[in-house]
Amino acid sequence: MRDLASRLPSSPGFWRSPLRGPRFTSVLGLVLLVGVPVLFVTGLLSYAAYNPGLSPVNDKTPDKGILGFYLFSWPTDPTWLYRLTQGVHVTLGLALIPVLLAKLWSVVPRLFTLPPVRSLAHALERISLLLLVGGALFEFVTGVLNVQLDYVFPGSFYPLHFYGAWVFFAAFLAHAALKTPAAVRTVRSMRDARRRHPDAADQAADQTADQAADDLVAPAPDAPTVSRRGALWAVGGGSLLLLATSAGRSFDGPLRSTALLAPRGGAEPGGGPNGFQINKTAAYAGIDPAETGEEAWRLVVAGRTGTVRLARADLLRMRQHGAALPIACVEGWSTADQAWRGVRLRDLAALVGFDGDPPDVFVESLQRAGSFRHGALRANQVADPRSLLALSVNGGTLSPDHGYPARIIVPAAPGVLNTKWVARMTFGGLA
Repeated sequence: MRDLASRLPSSPGFWRSPLRGPRFTSVLGLVLLVGVPVLFVTGLLSYAAYNPGLSPVNDKTPDKGILGFYLFSWPTDPTWLYRLTQGVHVTLGLALIPVLLAKLWSVVPRLFTLPPVRSLAHALERISLLLLVGGALFEFVTGVLNVQLDYVFPGSFYPLHFYGAWVFFAAFLAHAALKTPAAVRTVRSMRDARRRHPDAADQAADQTADQAADDLVAPAPDAPTVSRRGALWAVGGGSLLLLATSAGRSFDGPLRSTALLAPRGGAEPGGGPNGFQINKTAAYAGIDPAETGEEAWRLVVAGRTGTVRLARADLLRMRQHGAALPIACVEGWSTADQAWRGVRLRDLAALVGFDGDPPDVFVESLQRAGSFRHGALRANQVADPRSLLALSVNGGTLSPDHGYPARIIVPAAPGVLNTKWVARMTFGGLA
């Protein structure tokens, strides 16, 4: 029976890696202590960028209650704001995956300790640990699936990721409050040990820190095949590899070609005025070419004084304006600034009775199914002189995949709010 017990994961002798110990876990924990709050804040900013308080059509979490306390009207300046915040969110999240996995591996023996509950305080700690580990895995897995456009999980990504983030971060804060002081002391003791023994081997230099260790240290460890320093370098190398092969899709120029493992990375998908990245094609969105022809398509503009129907030729006869703006999407990819040209949104608002400050607008697409086939824009977005109903890009007519016959382009807005294949715009219809 004793031999059987020693073979179970609940036995300290089961876990024999010499790498586990306070130093290894503490270094990884301190990296996550810096990275996870950045992920959380940039994730909240991404949610705010959708202006969920504007209209139910933009709000994917209508029951958020107090969790929406921080929401504010998303600005249009600087034009690269969403490109920066969401690029940081997704790229940092990918780069932290090796750190997270190594951290979970380093503490896995604690998940099997017996008895599972020793006291009320211990029970609360175990519950918080369950929420922490489960929340971390859930957030990172759903985030990676969203980047890959693989929505294999039940329900919508937006509420799942939003509520999961709050659960994970609450558990993270509780865990950080309990463990950070000990992690800092461990790293300091390791540094002091190296100062006293500068010529000692890596494993030996950590002995001082490990002598005061808890159940992470194997009582009868196997012979080491790599030092702890080497293991940390391997984790860091994995993070740098993911960073190098994904970050480029948020940059312009040669760096984009380094994003080899990221969707929308690598070379641009074609040449000519429309040769830049897209998220969904016209065929994927179910756009019938017959609906977008010169004879068939009409833009319906509704507002205070009634409804106006405009052919594409009518729009081209209106005063045209240009704006150099990127497209940035929730999946973390973005384009360089493209030279858009079309009619200002505020000029369209003026056609239906809003000559002064324009109101919010509700935009509907020819797309009949899928998320964000319609979206709402705030008044400050409509009023910005760079906000256009674009008819051309980079000197050429919009291609079907880029939204022909007309699409929205707004500075600093998430890509899904730059509605393509626009069919109807209702100004002031969201009150």
